Amino acid sequence: MRGPVDDLRRVAESTAPAPEPMRDYLAKVHARAYTITDGDVEALKAAGLSEDEIFEQTVAVAVGEGLRRLDIAERVIG
Repeated sequence: MRGPVDDLRRVAESTAPAPEPMRDYLAKVHARAYTITDGDVEALKAAGLSEDEIFEQTVAVAVGEGLRRLDIAERVIG
């Protein structure tokens, strides 16, 4: 039976590949999201990326990392 977590996983996995200018930013979201600043986002916009594209890629990476951590927790608990 599919549930909400499966739906999140499917959406995160179906997100289009990120453009090259987002590589370093998304690595930062993945490893140290708490350090993201308005300046990071402004730099992406200055590189020609839209707010929608930045948002979608950010959410996909954040959800993916959250699911990865959930999977680890379930293995430890189970």
